[in-house]
Amino acid sequence: MSGFTDHPDQDFGVRIHDALGDAELRESFHGAMTFLRDKRRAQFPDVDALETLRDSGAAIRDRALAQLPDLLEQLEDRCRHNGIQVHWAETADDANRIITGLIRAVNGQRIVKGKSMATEEIGLNTALEDAGFTCLESDMGEYIVQQAHETPSHIIMPAIHRNKASIARQFAEQIPDTPYTEDVDELIGTGRRVLRRAFAEADVGISGVNFAIAETGTLCLVENEGNGRMSTTVPDTHIAVMGIEKVIEKLTDLPDLMRLLPRSATGQAITTYVNMISGPRREDECDGPRQVHLVLIDNGRSRIYADRQLRATLRCIRCGACMNHCPVYERLGGHAYGTVYPGPIGQVVMPQLFGLDHAGKLTQACSLNGACGEVCPVRIPLPDLIRRLRHEGVSADPASPVRGHGRQRRVSEALIWRAWQWIHTRPAVYRLVTRAATRARRLLPPLPRAWTRHRAPLEPAEQSFQGWMRHHKKDHRQ
Repeated sequence: MSGFTDHPDQDFGVRIHDALGDAELRESFHGAMTFLRDKRRAQFPDVDALETLRDSGAAIRDRALAQLPDLLEQLEDRCRHNGIQVHWAETADDANRIITGLIRAVNGQRIVKGKSMATEEIGLNTALEDAGFTCLESDMGEYIVQQAHETPSHIIMPAIHRNKASIARQFAEQIPDTPYTEDVDELIGTGRRVLRRAFAEADVGISGVNFAIAETGTLCLVENEGNGRMSTTVPDTHIAVMGIEKVIEKLTDLPDLMRLLPRSATGQAITTYVNMISGPRREDECDGPRQVHLVLIDNGRSRIYADRQLRATLRCIRCGACMNHCPVYERLGGHAYGTVYPGPIGQVVMPQLFGLDHAGKLTQACSLNGACGEVCPVRIPLPDLIRRLRHEGVSADPASPVRGHGRQRRVSEALIWRAWQWIHTRPAVYRLVTRAATRARRLLPPLPRAWTRHRAPLEPAEQSFQGWMRHHKKDHRQ
C-alpha cells in the first residue's frame, strides 16, 4: 500500500528506487504530464498576457498575506453574520477533534467528502474511521484511491498513477455485480452509481475551500464533477475545511485567480462548477444544508508566515502546475515522496510543516532546473525556497526559524566544502589542483571515467541556443 508517512525521509531512497524501476508507472506519468503541459500551453497562447496575469495573481496573494491576521478576523465576522459557524484549529489533531465533535453533535454517521488537500493533510479519513464513522470520497479519483487503500499521487488528479485496466480490475472485484470493462465512460458510470446513493444517504458533507473572501464571508469551491456541489448541498450539515492562507481580500480579487487556477491545473478555461457558499439554507429556500461550519487550520502555517522569504510558500493556490512541469516528479510519481504534497511545492511545504529533521531529504529531489518557478501562476520562487531550505538543513545558526534546522549537517561534508572554498580562493592552488586532477583522470573507476569521455546528445533547446549563438557571432563579424 502506498501512503503518507510522518517521517518522509525514512526509506525515501527505497521509494525512489522502486518508482524508477516501475516501467508502467513511468509510462503513465510521462504521458499524463505531457498531456497536461500541452493543454496548459494552449490556454496561454499570449505570453505577455500570461505574465501580466501572473503578476496580478502574485499581487493578490501577497496583498492578502500582508494583512492575513486582519482578513481572517474579517472573514470570521462576515461568515458568522451569514450564519456560518467558524472554528479555529491550531493543529491537525485539533481539527480532527473539532470535526468529529461536529458530526457527533448532529448524530451523524455517514459522510460524503469532496476533494480536499487540507483534509488529506490532517489525516481526516483515518480520524473519522477511528471514531466509528463511515466516510466516502466523492471525487472520482479520490474514490478510486480510497477503494484501493492508497493515497493520492497528485494534488489535482489523485489517481493519475493508475491506468484503466487496473481500475477495471478493481471495480470488478470490489463493486458487486460489476462486469469487467475498460470502457472509460462505463467505469465512470459505475463509480457515479455508487456515489449517487451515498449522496442521498449522507448525514454530513465535508469539503475543502479553494478561496475564502473576507469581504463577503463567501467560500469558493471549484470542481469538474458536480460531487462538490452534491456534498455541500444535499446533506443537512456541511463542514468546510481550509488552511488559513486561503483567504483573499475582496470578491473582485477572485476573477484573476480563477483565470489562473483551472488553466494552470488542468488546461481548462474554467472548471465545470464554481460554487459560491455564503451561508446555510434560508427559510424561503427548499434545498441546501441547514448548518454550515468552517474549520480554519493553522498546522504550522503561522511559523511559515513569520519568515519574510518563506512566506511566499503560502501564496500557493494548489494548481499542481509545478508538478506537471517537474522532470523529477514525472519520473518518480507522487507516492515516492511519501507526503501529502509531492513535487516542488511538497519539497517546500512539507519540510516546513514536518521539520527538516523529518522531511529534509525531499529538498534534494530537485535538479534546480527552474521549471517549477517559471510556470507557477502566482510566481512562488520555488527554486529559491528549495535552496533556502537546503541551506537551513545544514545551517548552524541557532536563530534559524525553520523547524529541524541543521539536522542534515555532516562534519565530513562541511570539511569538503571548506576545502573547496580554500582552493577556489587561491588562484595558484586552484591551477595546481585542477592540473593534478586532469592528470589523474585515468585513475578514476570505470563509470566516472566513461562519463568524462562521453556526452549525451544535445537537447533541442540547447541545439537551438547554440545555433543562435553561431548565427549571432557570424552576423557580428560581418
